[in-house]
Amino acid sequence: MVKTGFSREEKDRYSRNLMLPGVGEAGQERLRSGRVTVVGAGGIGSAALFYLAAAGVGRLTIVDGDTVELSNLQRQILHRMTDLGRAKVDSAKDALIALNPHCQVEIRKVRLDAANISEVLEDGGLVLDASDNFPTRFLIADYCWLNRITLVSAAVAEFTGQLLVVDPEQGSPCYRCLLPEPPEDRPRGILGSVAGVLGCLQATEAVKLLLGWGSDLVQALLTYDALKCRFHVMPRARAAECPLCGENPKITGLSAWAGGCAPL
Repeated sequence: MVKTGFSREEKDRYSRNLMLPGVGEAGQERLRSGRVTVVGAGGIGSAALFYLAAAGVGRLTIVDGDTVELSNLQRQILHRMTDLGRAKVDSAKDALIALNPHCQVEIRKVRLDAANISEVLEDGGLVLDASDNFPTRFLIADYCWLNRITLVSAAVAEFTGQLLVVDPEQGSPCYRCLLPEPPEDRPRGILGSVAGVLGCLQATEAVKLLLGWGSDLVQALLTYDALKCRFHVMPRARAAECPLCGENPKITGLSAWAGGCAPL
């Protein structure tokens, strides 16, 4: 049975949303009908998922194959000391349902690879990449581009972060126009609050897209430098030689990822 209207409890819960110009009950219904898949329940994903659930996004899918470790708690705010050793997807689901029981939270405890990505991301709506390694990031970006799925991608390292939106239907430059090939991953520190900033921004772009407002980041890259407290927005352009969306694309499927990816 399709739910219509909002209960008094829901109207109280979302009252500040309902007061916003351009939202109201119609916009809140769009959020309730929205579907978002978040890949990664770490530092970025924690903040993004919390705010998506708080906003009232109706269906959230969490993809992560990792377990909670003590070193995660410096930035991964979905998890608690009592969650050490648990699957991150289980810990995250409990935290989100505790915050907003109106959200339907689905979990995929899996290491994403070329063999399972179609099943995992099938019918997942908008995709948010909050993963922490380049192979997974490029796999998601390639898959979303090839399947015409809108992607909101965020990344952090040390004191900096970046955010972009790729919408194939709006003629966005793809992820590989920015980085043609995955750089080498190396362990780097992360200021936990920087991951939170990028996760909040990622959730904001997702909410705007679900409301039908679009995003300027479909043609731009946002960067954040925490030490200088500066944001920059730089234009992105399609690269004619891009291996994925250029004039002579070399990547037409996910065969390059047949060996799988690193853990999220």
